[in-house]
Amino acid sequence: MIPSSTKSQAGDNSGPSAGHDSSALVDNHRPVPPADRQDHSATAALPGLTTDEAGRRLKTEGANAIADVRQRPLWMAARKLWAPVPWMLEVAIILQLALKDYVGASIVLLLLLFNAGLGLFQESQAQATVDALRSRLALLAAVRRDGKWQTLPAAGLVTNDIVKLSLGTVVPADVDLIDGSVLLDQSMLTGESVATESGAGAHAFAGALVRRGEALAKVVATGERTKFGRTAELVRTAAAESSQQKTVLRVVRNLVLFNGAVTVLLGVYSFSVSMPIGEMVPLLLVAILSSIPVALPSMFTLAAAVGARSLASQGVLSTRLSAVDEAAGIDVLCSDKTGTLTRNELAVMSVSPMPPFNEAHLLALAALASSDGGQDAVDAAIRGASSGKPIPDPPALVKFVPFDPALKRSEATLRAANGAPVHVVKGAFETVSSLTPPCAAAASEAEKLEAKGLRVLAVASGPPGALVMAGVIGLSDPPREDSAALITQLAGLGVRTVMVTGDARKTAETVAALVGITGRTWAATPLPADIDAQSYSIYAGVLPEDKYQLVKVLQKHGHIVGMCGDGANDAPALRQAQMGIAVLSATDVAKSAAGVVLTEAGLGGIVALVEEGRITFQRILTYTLRSIIHKIVQVLFLAAGLLMTGHAILTPALMVLMMVTGDFLAMSSSTDNVRPSPRPNIWHIRNLTLAGIAMGMIDLLFCIGILATGKFVLGLDTNSLRTVAVVTLVFSGQTVFYVARERQRMWSSAPGRWLVVSSIADVAIITVLASSGLLMTALPLQLIAGILGAVVVLALVLDSAKLVLFRRLAVT
Repeated sequence: MIPSSTKSQAGDNSGPSAGHDSSALVDNHRPVPPADRQDHSATAALPGLTTDEAGRRLKTEGANAIADVRQRPLWMAARKLWAPVPWMLEVAIILQLALKDYVGASIVLLLLLFNAGLGLFQESQAQATVDALRSRLALLAAVRRDGKWQTLPAAGLVTNDIVKLSLGTVVPADVDLIDGSVLLDQSMLTGESVATESGAGAHAFAGALVRRGEALAKVVATGERTKFGRTAELVRTAAAESSQQKTVLRVVRNLVLFNGAVTVLLGVYSFSVSMPIGEMVPLLLVAILSSIPVALPSMFTLAAAVGARSLASQGVLSTRLSAVDEAAGIDVLCSDKTGTLTRNELAVMSVSPMPPFNEAHLLALAALASSDGGQDAVDAAIRGASSGKPIPDPPALVKFVPFDPALKRSEATLRAANGAPVHVVKGAFETVSSLTPPCAAAASEAEKLEAKGLRVLAVASGPPGALVMAGVIGLSDPPREDSAALITQLAGLGVRTVMVTGDARKTAETVAALVGITGRTWAATPLPADIDAQSYSIYAGVLPEDKYQLVKVLQKHGHIVGMCGDGANDAPALRQAQMGIAVLSATDVAKSAAGVVLTEAGLGGIVALVEEGRITFQRILTYTLRSIIHKIVQVLFLAAGLLMTGHAILTPALMVLMMVTGDFLAMSSSTDNVRPSPRPNIWHIRNLTLAGIAMGMIDLLFCIGILATGKFVLGLDTNSLRTVAVVTLVFSGQTVFYVARERQRMWSSAPGRWLVVSSIADVAIITVLASSGLLMTALPLQLIAGILGAVVVLALVLDSAKLVLFRRLAVT
């Protein structure tokens, strides 16, 4: 089944006619009936292609379908194992296998597969969108071949084929109409908010829905050459590199450069002092393991999942987890108009009666000249407005003539309460005014309403043959009640809203003024690649590729872009944006392309999304800073321990133990209590790394001091010193964690419950192992307690240094 477009009933000033929709759902699996009626003259003059000619064209042009370019699952999985973090883990696995440390290799392998699996899951979203687009195309078409009508698969259509468009069918390819008249709903592709009357010479896009009439058309483009096909290709290829991907890569790059240099120096030093190969290889393995932020990719995913769960309770469904943390940096929100900022339903906005008529009388006459019970948006809006203002002794309807697209009017014959006959005509102003004496007041009012972007209808009434202008009615698709508040709230959060619509300029500017969007308007297509996108706030009359292009241009200028829409025409831009948002009434195509779907009416979920995204960002920032500090300290501490003792101060087994208990328990920060920042968050990895190095140096001096005390004051042997090293790194790591989680003083906010639980678990596990001698040499509880007390002093020193560093390096 093909759902009717959500935009087909909305109003704009794009056409003067009032259409009568007669189909809400179309089954494109049922046969398309060929003409059983007598061929009209146009058909006789157009015999269509022969079967042989169509076959030759089909071989040259290809099928009239969207190509299926799915990647093989195994290839997609292999790509996830080819990146900096996987490379480091893979090297560690190889070295562990060489040392016959099968347990450690297995643990690292599980971490590798876990990270890859999460990334693989998210890549399936783009293909789902293309599949949804493909489902909207017609499967069958009535085509004239060999001089007769046949029902054939739409995939077999070629250019110059003659097809028949009739009520309820989907246009099977891009076509030019050559005879007849149809009401076309092309909103799913063009974004036009009203179905348009189309006759000979008009162009229709593949995927459009025929809501009334019948016409013959010639195919001018098929498959991927259609506007619909190009839209699907844009969706398939759209991919914004997320800030998550860039952040992980840059953090890993910085750590590899820094820790890699230290590891090389360790190798050179151990070789120069003739360290046995049996000690050198484990030393280098520990250095590699200590450099890997193994849980960082998983932390991004887990934090986003926690944020997504919170958003779900607020009516916001995240279909792509990366969209949650991307929401923190959004500084521009591109929003479609119809069905997004507006209600996607026509309403009477202005009633201007001409004396002696009043508003109620004018609406009553217009309602009697409107179809009752149909799906025509204009007639439904007028009848609804009239029902709210009833008149006494209304005239009785004698005869109703439905809207005629050729005449651009509908008519009604009435009987007044006194029995006198009354004729009423409703339609385009130019049509109706030509039937009445000139009325300057009505013409002036119509002009004003059109200037505001409203759709204008005129109503004339009187005895047959003596009609007078009764008045004009302005209709529009009104904004949602919460649109203006949303834009104001977003502005307060540092997010600029831009309107991007396929509707006409006047309509776009009128709605923009009502919801609080101000600025210059761009109203031309195509959108140039070098447009100064930051200078415009309204983009009117644009096509899907223009919306997509706008998002790319904004991203090129360093903006993190959100895109809010509801139709298939929005799908490429929704997919390209870092944060694509589909509203409740969106089509299946838009929902599958978006990273976020609003599951409740209204737009309040967008503000909730931005705020939750910034909370998620702060949680990830804490973990990232902790990882930078901890990884730098570990590898430098390894070097200090080698110089101090002549041996590796940590073993691969102990390093894997700290990775599991430390790195993964620290992911509890994904549930920490944090405050959302008031402005968009942007990753400044350079500044974050500098802050991490500076704080890491303080932590390193502390760790070296504890190790030196153990060796030179307490006279501990090498194995005992290894236990001291583990305890010191774990305890100081917890200190770093609590200092890093707060941008102000560490006691400015209470930590989350699970963060406290994970810290207690980490400290308890290491304390039990160290005091009992499991996996390491036992230490006295008094010594362990002494190290725990010393880290309290470290916390105070680090917290003071953090305030200075964060202020100077703008870490917020």
